Amino acid sequence: MEYDRFQKEAIEYINQGYSVLVSAPTGAGKTAIAEHIITESISTNQGVIYTAPIKALSNQKFRDFQSQFGERIGILTGDVSMNQSAPVLIMTTEIFRNKVLDEPQSLAPYSWVIFDEIHYLDNPERGTVWEESLMFLPTHMKVLGLSATIPNINQFAQWIESIHNKPLKTVIEEKRPVPLHFLFQCQNEIFNQIRAVKRMRHGRENKLFRLIDYLRAKEGFPCIYFVFGRKRAEELAKDLSSFNFLDAAQQTAILSLYESLCKRFDLTHERSAQELLTLVKKGIAFHHAGMLPTLKEVIERLFTSKLLKVIFTTETFALGINMPSRSVIFDGLRKFYGHYVRNLKNRDFYQMAGRAGRRGIDEEGFVYCRLNLARTSLEETKNIIYGEPEVVKSQFNTSYATILNLYEKYKDGLFTIYPLSFHYFQTKKHQQKEALRLMEAKLKLLKELRYIERNALTQKGLFAKSVYGYELILSECYEQNLLEQLDEFGLGIIAAAVVFEPRKNQHFPGLSKANRRIKIFTEEVFEQIKSKERRYRIYPFSKLPYFHLSNAMEAWLRGTSFDKILQCCDVDEGEVVRYFRMAIQVLREINDSKASSYILKERIKETIRVINRDIVDAEKQLREG
Repeated sequence: MEYDRFQKEAIEYINQGYSVLVSAPTGAGKTAIAEHIITESISTNQGVIYTAPIKALSNQKFRDFQSQFGERIGILTGDVSMNQSAPVLIMTTEIFRNKVLDEPQSLAPYSWVIFDEIHYLDNPERGTVWEESLMFLPTHMKVLGLSATIPNINQFAQWIESIHNKPLKTVIEEKRPVPLHFLFQCQNEIFNQIRAVKRMRHGRENKLFRLIDYLRAKEGFPCIYFVFGRKRAEELAKDLSSFNFLDAAQQTAILSLYESLCKRFDLTHERSAQELLTLVKKGIAFHHAGMLPTLKEVIERLFTSKLLKVIFTTETFALGINMPSRSVIFDGLRKFYGHYVRNLKNRDFYQMAGRAGRRGIDEEGFVYCRLNLARTSLEETKNIIYGEPEVVKSQFNTSYATILNLYEKYKDGLFTIYPLSFHYFQTKKHQQKEALRLMEAKLKLLKELRYIERNALTQKGLFAKSVYGYELILSECYEQNLLEQLDEFGLGIIAAAVVFEPRKNQHFPGLSKANRRIKIFTEEVFEQIKSKERRYRIYPFSKLPYFHLSNAMEAWLRGTSFDKILQCCDVDEGEVVRYFRMAIQVLREINDSKASSYILKERIKETIRVINRDIVDAEKQLREG
């Protein structure tokens, strides 16, 4: 293939043995650089690890690379483990970080680690995982970091160079191979320049049909329509159902493909798949995290077949998944960021906008912004689209498990590790002082709670260092013998509770006597932990277990069908699958701990076996795919 300038530059550096950071717009072709490393490494018998920020992207990369490289590709995520000894291993960044800290010797066969979406380092909840992965990277491994456009890439590169004492090259591409053209729907008129948009005293409401008619006249399909709410995605798709975008031949083709995919993924009798059929046969669909993972995959395949013309989707569709279209529409330019709704960040806007314009097919991509001037002013809109992308900022906040792993290796010398962080590299003195205080506070708490005694990890400490994210609540239950006393049902229920995060106004179901006892016990344990964290000024607090899925989990463990267990909870079906898979991951971490007893391990293996069936089985989804 003929490489672009920036691809050639990156590949030349790689061939010379350098680590490389690449900053380029979404859709520019960064994956081709990763494919070069994989091809060369396979030919020279060197191992490669490819990390991705979300499991859906890991799964897609596994399928894409497996079609190119066959049995040389393996995958290891929290709920999938296939061909683990393969020379090219795809994993989530969390799994890689855990390996770096827990079992660095297992990384000896791998010469390269590829971090896809490395700008995720500034994700408030999970960014520290990327930072720790880079801080503790084995010295023999080289790095390829693939990033969306970030203005401080040179600062980022200097940090990595400074902690590993090895040169690292940066490659920057600012142009997209397919340029973007921005249009605006405001007061139900379409403007092809933002300066043409005018505020009218008696402006009309933006109508979806008006915009879709405009796209149809301009041959703007296929189109990805981004919304910032699941219900909104479904409502808009249903609103559009009076349109039919397919001729008779296309309709026959899409129905045949949809039926065969539903049969392959065992979705034929699923109510949600049947409801989507009425939209699919008109070339319309929706896609969001509340849907069954297998149904989302079916929709993705329909989209790549070019038979779907309009897909209403939430922003996860933009993250790495290779689904380009001719046009992209933004329902609005504000979204919920953790605790409040605010204007879109420039980088998030372009992550989504970058799906417009198919390389080799379109000469330009079209991005339509539906403006409501009462919510987002013209000035704010200009800043979102034409402003500078945000710098990547460290979100360093070391977990209890990381501190325990570091203590095992460095004892109290673990604080000499903090100056290696990107946080230390880019922040001011008072911020550095606070980060160090937080690490010290966590260590003091771990010592007070006897995770560490006489300069060594106790049994509880050994247990906690394996269960990232839920260390204290599970370890305190472990120490008080709750886990040993629970049967398969209780273990499944507590695992689902520690991972579950309720949505606003989510209904809480009544619990059985046994489940109520588990809830009361764990909440008492949590309050004791929270009290100590408050005293040490540790933030954020450890996560409270939520028991909204207890009845559904118990019914599932008893062999009840999936559609019946949905009646036991007020949770979207895709979320139920996701949380059950997360519960399996937690149970596997407990099972992998050297501190867990033989009896507990055997009971956990049985719990995992019963949970991990039918639609919950992520490996089954990959195999059937």
